[in-house]
Amino acid sequence: MNKRPLCVLALVSLALCWLPHAAAQAPPKSRRQSSEPRIRVEVNLVSVLASVLDRNGRPVADLTPDSFELYEEGVKQKIERLEAETSQPLDLALMIDSSLSTFKELAFEREAAAHFIRQVVRPGDRLAVYQFSEEVVQLAPFSSDVPALQAAVRAMDAGTGTAMFDAVILGSRELSRGGRGRRRVIVLVTDAGETSSAGTYEEARSAALRSEALLYTVLIRPVKSESGRNTAGEHALVTITDVTGGAMYSPDSAEELDAIFDRIDRELRTQYRLGYYPEPRPPAARYRRLEVRVSGCVSAPTEKQASAETPACVVRHRRGYFTARAAE
Repeated sequence: MNKRPLCVLALVSLALCWLPHAAAQAPPKSRRQSSEPRIRVEVNLVSVLASVLDRNGRPVADLTPDSFELYEEGVKQKIERLEAETSQPLDLALMIDSSLSTFKELAFEREAAAHFIRQVVRPGDRLAVYQFSEEVVQLAPFSSDVPALQAAVRAMDAGTGTAMFDAVILGSRELSRGGRGRRRVIVLVTDAGETSSAGTYEEARSAALRSEALLYTVLIRPVKSESGRNTAGEHALVTITDVTGGAMYSPDSAEELDAIFDRIDRELRTQYRLGYYPEPRPPAARYRRLEVRVSGCVSAPTEKQASAETPACVVRHRRGYFTARAAE
């Protein structure tokens, strides 16, 4: 009789008996690791750009770290980094209202914008040109090619309607694609006569905040009387501009556009950049309120500063940010 099959059968039986026992003895730690997700919240350096201006709108230079205080949700933070005249490259979306209501000023707007492009774009910077009327159209993609960007501005033509909120939303989203380590800016030239956006005010405000873009609004008022203007659109822009830390300008005539563009360019080159690690650690995916205080200054709304009662200096900065989502 051949005993080999019996031996094999015995070995198989022994293996079957041992496997359940070995599984039962597996370390409980490995089972917990496979069934319980690990949640990790990254705490990164938060950067805040601050514009500090005197009562004539000129940048205040040579401030030291001791001049600044920074608060998140009312809690004072330790400023880890301060850069004067930040060297971060610039991504700028230039968005010009080409609706019929601005047609009278369009030719002057085109030339003033072309002059601004030549001034603001420096090596490493990128600018894109958009026009908006009933819809938002990109005329030139982000680049440093000044002649091509100027040609795009000069090619604008008039349309109907004003998709102002859509312009802010699209500009914010396009800037968000540019990567970290770059300043993000929207310059919006409009009469604020919102008529045809698919997006809402709240969507525009949220998009601007999430992109961390500064909004500079140049408000063209073809009609001086409030009864003939879309003041609701103006008030919406005031709020969005203020919460991003940008500025609003209301020229009395199109001839002032060159001076306003010069002022925006000068401010972009003389901003302070503050960096800190939030303490206590903030929760994930939340909006966090920010406040920057500068000795002797007040936090300013984004309107012109003209009266003698204006404080010695004002500080503008974004009013908050969204924390990152939890990593699993």
